[in-house]
Amino acid sequence: MPTIFTRIIEGELPGRFLWRDDVCVVFLSINPLQTGHALVVPRAEVDHWVDLSPEINTHLMEVAQVIATAQMKAFSPTRVGLMIAGLEVPHVHIHLVPMNDLHDLDFANADTNPDATQLDETAVLLRESLRDAGATSVSD
Repeated sequence: MPTIFTRIIEGELPGRFLWRDDVCVVFLSINPLQTGHALVVPRAEVDHWVDLSPEINTHLMEVAQVIATAQMKAFSPTRVGLMIAGLEVPHVHIHLVPMNDLHDLDFANADTNPDATQLDETAVLLRESLRDAGATSVSD
């Protein structure tokens, strides 16, 4: 049975995509810890990040760096936190969270009912930031 992330990638479920390439996608979290919280997800269904091939792992980190740079430009946080928790969905995903404080990474603070308009505006802002930086795999 496909994971929820595979269903989003395949278009069965909606997602606010920022990036798409042959190896991975990036979309906004539906339960953001902070504005701009994005997930870098490989197309391949791999449960645990230690089981990723070195090539996919490297690619995910390279894409994460591009996305985090766009998040820094768009939101001016102190840092962008990167986490691989992996307990909530059995499909590798990297959380990229614009943050100003360590508490900004606390899943207990996730917005379980985010404003759809704000998510749409956030996606547009991040796509613009990516395009301005010359990224070529920006989603529409």
